[in-house]
This record gives sequence, C-alpha cells and structure tokens, in this order.
Amino acid sequence: MREITYSEAIREALRQEMKRDERVFLMGEDIGLFGGSFGVTRGLIDEFGKERVRDTPISEAAIAGAATGAAVAGMRPVAEIMFSDFTTIAMDQLVNQTAKIRYQFGGKARVPMVLRTPTGAGTGAAAQHSQTVYNWFVHVPGLIVVAPSTPRDAKGLLISAIRNDNPVLFFEHKLLYSFKGEVPEEEYTIPLGVGEVKREGKDVTVFATSIMVHKALKVAEELEEEGISVEVVDPRTLKPLDEEILIQSVRKTSRLVVVDEGPRSGGFAAEAVAVAVEGAFDYLDAPVQRVTAPDTPVPYSLPLEKAYIPDEGKIRAAIQRTLK
Repeated sequence: MREITYSEAIREALRQEMKRDERVFLMGEDIGLFGGSFGVTRGLIDEFGKERVRDTPISEAAIAGAATGAAVAGMRPVAEIMFSDFTTIAMDQLVNQTAKIRYQFGGKARVPMVLRTPTGAGTGAAAQHSQTVYNWFVHVPGLIVVAPSTPRDAKGLLISAIRNDNPVLFFEHKLLYSFKGEVPEEEYTIPLGVGEVKREGKDVTVFATSIMVHKALKVAEELEEEGISVEVVDPRTLKPLDEEILIQSVRKTSRLVVVDEGPRSGGFAAEAVAVAVEGAFDYLDAPVQRVTAPDTPVPYSLPLEKAYIPDEGKIRAAIQRTLK
C-alpha cells in the first residue's frame, strides 16, 4: 500500500468529501491561496474555488460562529483555527453556542461542523502557540473531540467527522504533519469513539494520545528486547472515550501508564486513570502512572521545551515503576 504524510491524508479526506458532498466547504485564515499555516489545504482553492475554500478575517470567534451558523443552516463547514491556542478567542461560540444548540432545540437543530486545529509543542513556538488544549473541550457536553496519531487514522476519522451531525473538534499535532504511513486511496471511515490497540502486549498497558503513541511504541519495541511486553492503546477519539478498550487492556495486563502531552492537573491523563480505576481496580497490581507535561507554560527555550515535553525516557521510567 502507498505511504503518504499525515498532512496529505488530511488534504485527501477534505478533497474526497468536497467532491462527494457539495455542502462541504472550508473556511479559515489563509487557507486559500496560502494553503494554511502548515500547508494542509494547499491547492484546494484551485480545485474548488473561492466559494468553497474561504479565507476569513483574523477573528477566531467569527470563524467559529460563522461555521456554527452555516452548519445549522444545512451546510457542512470545515473550519480551521491556525493554532489550537487561539480557540480561546472562540471559546464563547464553541462552548455556549456550538456545543449546546442541538440540545437546546430538542434535536431539531443539528450542527454538522468540524473545527480543525494544529496542536502541541516541539516547534519552538513558545507559550502562546504550543499548548495542548483539547482537554478543555473534552469537558464540554455536546462536543466530539478527536486526536489522530497516524495518517490512516487522520483520513478515516476526518471523513467520519465531516459526515457526523454533531460538532467535532479535530486536533492535529504539528510534528505529525510530515509523518508518513500507509493510507488507502479510496474513501473509508473510522468510527468516532472507537480506540485501537496499536501493539499487543501482556505486562503493562500504555494508554497514549496523539504523537505520544509513537513515543510509546518506540519504548515498547525497546523493552521487548528486555523481555517486557507492552501493550499500546490509542483512544483516537477523546470524547466520547472508548472506555471499554482501556478497561479490557488493563484487565489483561494489570498495569497502566497514561501518556499525554497536556499539563498534569485536571488533564486528559487524569480522566483516563479515573476510567481505569472505576472499571478495573481489582485487576491492578501496581499504582497507575501518569506521564504528562508539567503545570507550566510551554517554554520558548529549546532545551527547556525539550525537558517540558513527555519523552521516551519518562515513559520507560513510568513503565519500570509499575513493574517493581
């Protein structure tokens, strides 16, 4: 099977859905002629024109609000926020309008929109352009939150997100855009709310999100040579969370390490730990370990940023702690 990048997989999903359904259109800052801040939408304006690939003013609140209105009116907008940090400017629209409209109208109004946004640290972009913020939205009823780790998942999940009748926030890690993987050329979907076991194991479960999946897989491969069998589970969708895949894995291995790039306090890792303890407490043979970023802003200094981001060494150490 051919290999393409994560960025190309997202672009292909957008192109295929735009061809399939004329209600699908794109909107965001510099997504047209410039092709987006990370080049994901490059070339789509030449293929579909300015009506369906719309450059917007520099107003995240306006982007989220206009996308919400278009969705309620029967379109299927895919909006882009240039950096996930800037969702703060659209928070009122997303939290108080987008997430609640279907509920408030008793299901008579639908909001079939997707909001794509790059997330994560590692590019030296400092504290206001490097945060991992998806947990804010996991906390909001009415929103679906997705964080794919591979090109194949990115394409299949994005197609499912566009076809869903509820608002989906789609978080794409910046450092994954150039990551290559096998992706089918044809249209396909991956169900929202369904995780995947990326590597089978029997000694410890590592439940990892987004780019952390690849770091966990690398550690698992290294530890295999030392006789330690690590199971790596990727939730793929953070809300609704596939609780069963996590619980079943913990019941199988009796040990759990949760790895997430977000800050520690009140983070997604804490939610995953709670799910595991509620569903598999009697199976645990060791305290659950969390590997997260610290409770500090993302540093601008490259050495400090490197120390801030969860890495393979920290994952390995956490696994070793569960095996003592």
